Amino acid sequence: MASAYPNPGTVTGSTVVHDPTMIRTSSGQYLLYATGGGLANKKSSDRIAFSAGGDAFSSKPSWWSNYSSVPEAWAPDISYQGGKYLLYYAVSKFGSNTSAIGLATSTTGQPGSWTDQGVVYTSGSSSDYNAIDPNLFVDSDGKWWLSFGSWWTGIKMIQINPATGKQLSSNTNRYSIASRPTGTKAVEAPYLVKRNGYYYLFASYDVCCQGTSSTYKVKVGRATSVTGPYYDKSGVAMMSNGGTPVLESHGSVIGPGGQSIMNDTDGDLIVYHYYDGNDNGTPKLGINLLNWSTGWPVAY
Repeated sequence: MASAYPNPGTVTGSTVVHDPTMIRTSSGQYLLYATGGGLANKKSSDRIAFSAGGDAFSSKPSWWSNYSSVPEAWAPDISYQGGKYLLYYAVSKFGSNTSAIGLATSTTGQPGSWTDQGVVYTSGSSSDYNAIDPNLFVDSDGKWWLSFGSWWTGIKMIQINPATGKQLSSNTNRYSIASRPTGTKAVEAPYLVKRNGYYYLFASYDVCCQGTSSTYKVKVGRATSVTGPYYDKSGVAMMSNGGTPVLESHGSVIGPGGQSIMNDTDGDLIVYHYYDGNDNGTPKLGINLLNWSTGWPVAY
């Protein structure tokens, strides 16, 4: 029942976003980055009131223009590893798979403090995948994995060298972990977490960026191995269009997706955008807690 989906938690201030990623710093500040420009930034001290900051990049890396005529960056992914902040992101032309995933690093995570580390992975017009929507996952064994993908043949994963943040030269496999082999190819925005011995793969399905006509939704599957296979609650493989719904359109909350998962002091959060049916389809920030008591994430 769509009515069972919770409304987004209360957020105020600067809340217009696409594809948000958020982290809580050691000082308790919430740092959020999102699609647009040199990666848009918002900050909050209480996870409710958000204010806009400067872009991550005060000047855009020159290589972006090889992949986007705008140029702007999309779908950032922030994490804190080994005493520094990492920001993976994508540069692409909308609707094209001539795309690149980039990486930047910072000691503070603040806007304007990021140092570009260049290209991590690319795709081109002859590729059967699209190198956007990156997400870094660090496993309990210390191995690093980057999942990514949008449309085409679905969600991919590569192993990352923790020393460089780029692909591990001793493992050049590109794993496939979610796909829609028949019908629409619309799956993107992977995000991976490990909970209670399972790996959980969240992804956004169907169509974003159409305002109140958007059909975006968040689904999840789980696996006992990081590279899959991932299955939904009904046992359908995510490589065969499986996925258990986590958030779908309900009421004025239309097309939720572009999600990231964040562990906070009060539990896990799903951080996402949706199109506000009460505000002409403006993309807004959504934050909900997740309950894992059934073995599957339930938003509340």
